[in-house]
Amino acid sequence: MDQRIAETSRAPVSAWIMLLLTALFWAGNVVASRNAVGELSPMVLVTIRWGTVTLVMLSFAWKSLIAEWPMIRQHWRRIALMATFGFTGYQAFYFTAAQYTSGMHLAILQGVAPAFIFAGARIFYGTPIGIVRGLGLVLTMLGVATVATHGEPLQLFDMDLNVGDIAMLGASVFYAGYTVALRNRPAISAFAFFTALSIFATIASLPLLAWEMADHAAQWPTLRGWVVIGYIVIFPSLLAQIFFIRGVAAIGPGRASLFYNLVPVLGAIMAVTMLGEPFAVYHGVGLALSLGGVAIAEFFGVKK
Repeated sequence: MDQRIAETSRAPVSAWIMLLLTALFWAGNVVASRNAVGELSPMVLVTIRWGTVTLVMLSFAWKSLIAEWPMIRQHWRRIALMATFGFTGYQAFYFTAAQYTSGMHLAILQGVAPAFIFAGARIFYGTPIGIVRGLGLVLTMLGVATVATHGEPLQLFDMDLNVGDIAMLGASVFYAGYTVALRNRPAISAFAFFTALSIFATIASLPLLAWEMADHAAQWPTLRGWVVIGYIVIFPSLLAQIFFIRGVAAIGPGRASLFYNLVPVLGAIMAVTMLGEPFAVYHGVGLALSLGGVAIAEFFGVKK
């Protein structure tokens, strides 16, 4: 009994570590996506990404996939929908948004996803938000807005939505739905579940790739494009997605969603260190607000 209690008390700590690493890897994905512009087209990237992830996962998780196939087959429609919206759809909308909207708009609208996740968790599971957790959510989103607007969050009131903005909102809704659905995912191992998701995500990307090719917009990767794909496959796709699945299982979608707000903030910090962009005070303020919001919600909020 004592050992089980100790393991339970350690579970949130491991979940925090996994979710922090997830945010860090996804922040790196922001930098990688910038480097991908002009090196390969969006749907080529999405298809190669999930196709490669599928091959990697099958190379060591195929036994688990076969052993748990009856459960996967029973819930294949649910898994296919989660993969189509949370993986393929999200990425398709994300890269489309990047073609039409500014980086400021992209970062701000990406930070709206946790609000959609909280709303979904409240509607479908009755998860209470509460005053304290709501305060944490507001602080993390304020941190995102501070970084995205270069320290002038009042610029939010002057924004006009364009096609890219709407696409990013769609991406946020898609990933929020995926995150909420993770709470009641089929009772199969994380590896088998993620492998099945990757397979369905690859299949779902093929019609979009065909459309891009028919529109003569497809661009196959350059050498730099392959380097970008390598990073995206290993860190934001493989490690981050597995960590995120386990993190949500440990602390729930509502609490896990707060870590998502760290992505644009950490992305800005990585832009300073990796892309040579100048550091500003608002970077530090935004990071402090986001981390503070996560801490308040985690340590003082309602735990559900």
